Amino acid sequence: MVDAAFLEDLPGISPAVYGTADFDAIARLVYDEAGIVLARGKAMLVYSRIAPLVRNSGCATFSAYLEQVRADPAERMRTVTALTTNHTFFYREEHHFAHFAAEVRPDMVRRLEAGQPVRMWSAGCSSGEETWSLVMTLLGSDLAEGRRIAGRDVLVLASDIAPHALTKAEAARYEAKDLAPVPAALVQNWTRSDGSHAEIGGEARRIVRFRSLNLQGEWPMRGRFDVIFCRNVMIYFDLPTKERLIQRFTQLIAPGGHLYIGHSERATGPAAAELELIGPTIYRRRNS
Repeated sequence: MVDAAFLEDLPGISPAVYGTADFDAIARLVYDEAGIVLARGKAMLVYSRIAPLVRNSGCATFSAYLEQVRADPAERMRTVTALTTNHTFFYREEHHFAHFAAEVRPDMVRRLEAGQPVRMWSAGCSSGEETWSLVMTLLGSDLAEGRRIAGRDVLVLASDIAPHALTKAEAARYEAKDLAPVPAALVQNWTRSDGSHAEIGGEARRIVRFRSLNLQGEWPMRGRFDVIFCRNVMIYFDLPTKERLIQRFTQLIAPGGHLYIGHSERATGPAAAELELIGPTIYRRRNS
């Protein structure tokens, strides 16, 4: 049975092609695979994102396509990634980078100069603007010091579920105007420009490893991170999923390490007792 209220939001779309049951099936699939919650109000968005996949598959209806998806893991992942949101920009939530530069970076630099390792993770890195903002902030405005840092034992993991986003992130090429929020000295030190476009330079790129990773799946990492950025990702999850993710992050943060999350997100659940709120959406793992 087709929900009439549901169809009011879908003018011109035949219920024989896409109806309530199809939306519900897609929403369940995306939740099971990636933890993303899709409310009924997203019906038109789901249609617009999935209809091209239905057409390319040769299927006449969404229900036929869903049968194909259930039997094909690769097609299932294409469906999930088509419904991910990849909106981001350089120096988003600038106060995080200001805090990192003032409170976290100095100790990292001392440790690196002493031959100790530093590990950071940009989780849900999307098209890379967050990752490169973090890397440029670490390398800093002193070119000679930044080059020394880049030559030390420092690695940044940048992960996302969406292959198309990772491709752009790893290419590290953006319109020059997109870097306007980044401090000028960092742009000058760590990017190359041809006028209309800017590309992240080699010193910065050498310390980053891009990997495809579903935050709701298995994580291959076993070592701990000094810093984890995961911002504006959990807004798409329900509370139990958020709390499980916070717990998993906390287990991978070294004592004294930091977790940065989105401006509307909070660390809650069993792991929250291990985290100390030290700034707007900035947490430090307790040493005990």
